[in-house]
Amino acid sequence: MGVTENIRKIREEIAEAATRNGRQPSSVRLMAVTKTVDDARIIESIKAGVDIIGENYIQEARRKIETFGKSMEWHMIGHLQTNKARYAVNLFTMVHSVDRMELAVELNRRADAAGLTMKILIEVNAAGETTKSGTDAADAIALVRAIAPMPNLSIQGLMTMPPFFDDPEEARPFFRKLRALRDEIEAVGIPGVEMKELSMGMSGDYIAAVEEGATIVRLGRSIFGERPVR
Repeated sequence: MGVTENIRKIREEIAEAATRNGRQPSSVRLMAVTKTVDDARIIESIKAGVDIIGENYIQEARRKIETFGKSMEWHMIGHLQTNKARYAVNLFTMVHSVDRMELAVELNRRADAAGLTMKILIEVNAAGETTKSGTDAADAIALVRAIAPMPNLSIQGLMTMPPFFDDPEEARPFFRKLRALRDEIEAVGIPGVEMKELSMGMSGDYIAAVEEGATIVRLGRSIFGERPVR
């Protein structure tokens, strides 16, 4: 199937998963992850209604934003080095991968200099994998409390990337854990913090993620097919 047909099928599956759990399909947004994807397929996805594009690298995102403009939202989903924060605040609508104070401080400073407020998600390493970024779940509330007073950052929710499993059901407990953490932070009532976004679910497990409360699913392969080997 082509990109347009893939997106149609994905949206149907998202709608069904949301409805099964008493949610409005419109409460889940589809992000197209375009790492290494050629421009023609990105254009097709935009024509098919994709309005959030996720990028992993500053340099690749900059070129694409210059090419396609900002009629859609551009989200940073990859690990962000602190010294790249100055670029991120001018390129992206939201950064999903804030996982440490050092990065938050620099994003806040750069956003202040640019005269804007940067929307961010706190990345949580729900499985405690040493190979992945993200704050430990046990430390997440403290990190949210520390970042919340920063005037040029707006915490919108949480993001996670569970381990890869052949069976998406094995990822479900990690989505459930993130939702429970979101509820716990919400209950604390930290001033200035919104917990409306749960960025979780990728091509292999997005249906389970939606069933567990995802508001943004990040899909690359299921939209665009397998990435070329570099």
